[in-house]
Amino acid sequence: MSRVCQITGKKAMTGNNVSHSNIKTKRQFKPNLHTKKFFVPELNDWVVLKVSAKGMRYMNKKGVWNAIIEADKKGVL
Repeated sequence: MSRVCQITGKKAMTGNNVSHSNIKTKRQFKPNLHTKKFFVPELNDWVVLKVSAKGMRYMNKKGVWNAIIEADKKGVL
């Protein structure tokens, strides 16, 4: 899968590198993604997700299962 967070839907953005002489060249701002294993008590099983740091914070707040369900409703997962 490409560089997209499976919980928040964050993906790479484009922008410019700007030099001291104001020359602009294209660059990408990539999300802070990590491949992590999460235990889901509702399924009694492990799930491997590619999530951003913000996605992990969201999963700590809402719970793994609720975050997965909301991501599925949004069409991100």
